Amino acid sequence: MNTENLDLSVPAFGYELIRDILIPDILGKETPEILYWSGKHLARKFPLVSMDEIISFFEEAGWGSLHLIKEDKKGMELELTSSIISRQFDLKTESCFKLEAGFIAEQIQTQRKLRTEAYEEIIKRHRKIKLIVRWDVKDTDI
Repeated sequence: MNTENLDLSVPAFGYELIRDILIPDILGKETPEILYWSGKHLARKFPLVSMDEIISFFEEAGWGSLHLIKEDKKGMELELTSSIISRQFDLKTESCFKLEAGFIAEQIQTQRKLRTEAYEEIIKRHRKIKLIVRWDVKDTDI
């Protein structure tokens, strides 16, 4: 890794301008769906082979700290937290996390070779995002 990049950071305000104002203004009411498919597209550009790599990617991308909460035969639940997410709750910003959900859905689908979808649940009281991932063990035709 290039050590020059270790000191680079983006101010939260700059990130919020793009994520919460500019992108929704450009995409309009289709924002959630386009972000979901954009996340899937990014996942195909950055294929990862394990959950540990997905977690590391989230950290490096500045998307937050991703933690596996539980997993069963039909899916998994992940928790996403960060200071930027907490700040969005403080500012009462209406953000969606479809980009992250799409990214995870595509990564898990590729890793498990099962049709996979993901969606987010915003947990305001705890200032976190729950990402729920579901796959179909009968649908391996991907």
